[in-house]
This record gives sequence, structure tokens and C-alpha cells, in this order.
Amino acid sequence: MNAPTHNLTHIQARMIAACGRAGRAPDSVRLVAVSKTRTPEEIRSVATLGQVLFAENRVQEARDKIPLVAAAGLEWHLIGPLQRNKVKTALQFFQMIHSVDSIELAREIAHRSNPTAPFPVLMQVNIGCEPQKSGVLPNEAQALAQAILTLPGIALRGLMTIPPWSAEAEAARPWFQALAQLRDQLMAAGIPAHALQELSMGMSNDFEVAIEEGATLVRIGSAVFAPA
Repeated sequence: MNAPTHNLTHIQARMIAACGRAGRAPDSVRLVAVSKTRTPEEIRSVATLGQVLFAENRVQEARDKIPLVAAAGLEWHLIGPLQRNKVKTALQFFQMIHSVDSIELAREIAHRSNPTAPFPVLMQVNIGCEPQKSGVLPNEAQALAQAILTLPGIALRGLMTIPPWSAEAEAARPWFQALAQLRDQLMAAGIPAHALQELSMGMSNDFEVAIEEGATLVRIGSAVFAPA
């Protein structure tokens, strides 16, 4: 069994086990293979194993890379920060953006999108209120969500977060719980459930904890791909 096969099989087994511990169906969470810095050949190698959902952090890297693996029929998400001047390009290559954190960015996406086919996005929340990180602050999330819902051409589909870093996976649990609680608070405030169906949280070192706390999308890079 080669490295990508072993990695993917192992991750899938861990995801199923985490779903079992949380009393969730295995198909309630999807693996997002983060392919930043990976070559088209590496991506194709993982895609041949049945992985179809991939993510990039930078629009320019994606623009150069995605056409080289287009024949694989993959789904691409943007998980890194997005500048408004790169929205037009991003919409050409991605099927979802995880990093909407301002009304200005949301308006640009709406302006560049087809009103009859709204572009799906997640609202990035700076759950730890870290000054160096992107994301709307939790106490401003309701206002931003409500504003996004008024725009044609953009469809809010959930929340994304990157918790404060820790080497210990368990340290992320309170932050994942906080994002799930924020989702519940937004729903109680009148944000419709279809706009909050996704929770994008958890990476290579803590995805099992994220699944236990309700993640529907886990963003895993280094644990999927063979060592560079």
C-alpha cells in the first residue's frame, strides 16, 4: 500500500470512529484534502483513490494548478483569505469559499456572481478573537450573516474557524464547541438553518475532536499527502 493510499484509508477510519463516538452518521462529515504546495501529480494520485473534494489557500496557486487536474472532475474550495481584487478569478476556479469575513467581500462576490445561481460561501469566524487572524468576531457574526442574506448572488452555507493553535488536539475542543454554540445562537436569532448547515473546522492534528463537536467539513493536508 503506497503512502497516499495508507494515509487516506487511515484518516477515513479515524473519521468514521469519531462519528461513532459522537453518535453521527459517517456521511455527515466530508474530508477536504488541502493541496496547497502539492503538485498536480500528487493531487491526481489522491484523486484516483476516490477523494474528490480539495482545497487551496491562495487564488494564484489555484489558478495555475487546477486546470492541470481538471480532467479529474474535482470539487475545489478556497480556504485562505480572499482579497476583493481576486474575487473574479476565485469564482472561476472554486465551488465554495470558506473565508468570507466582511460585508465588503460578500458584496464583491455577490456582484461577480449570477443572481440566479448564488455562489456558496462560509463565514469565517475568529473564534479566539486573535488580532493576527482573519475572521469576523463572534459578537459581530449575526450582523454579518444577516447582511449576507440580503445579497443576491451569494449563498451563506455555514461557518468556518481556525482555533488558537495548540500542539494538543484536546485544547481545540472548547473553540469547536464555541463555533457550534454560535451556530445555534444564530439560528435562534432567525438565521435560517439552510444558511448554517456547514461547520468547517478541524485540521490534521485535531480533526477527530472537531468531528465529535459537529464539524461537517474537516480540512486535512499533511495527514493526507505523502511527505513532501
